[in-house]
Amino acid sequence: MAVRGVWQLKRLIVNHCDFSGSSRGAREFVASLLPHFTEGNPQLAVEAVVRRGKHPNLHAEYVNGRERVVDVKNQEAETILIQALRLRNSTGRKVVKLKTRHESARPSIQGMWTPELQAQLRSQAAS
Repeated sequence: MAVRGVWQLKRLIVNHCDFSGSSRGAREFVASLLPHFTEGNPQLAVEAVVRRGKHPNLHAEYVNGRERVVDVKNQEAETILIQALRLRNSTGRKVVKLKTRHESARPSIQGMWTPELQAQLRSQAAS
């Protein structure tokens, strides 16, 4: 995701094993889909690292210094591509729960204020 025109994902590392069964989808992703992903995203550095005897994962490094690691063990190549796109489109910030501006244990006895209510009060006061 770009914030003020700057892409937040700086580097994506695809760690996989060259012989284990859990890395089958990751090897297929590196062989077939990763070149197209790299061409479509020239702003980010993409690496494929072979780590023998380790489960595959995607390691994302962001401009703000944060890192995210996504496990892609026993996943298909298309699913790994979706995970890579999700990492590319995120900002790298911590997830913050969105809250409403006003929280109350009980709703107002008077009800919610609306502009029509003010007009009704004026007409009642005039009569």
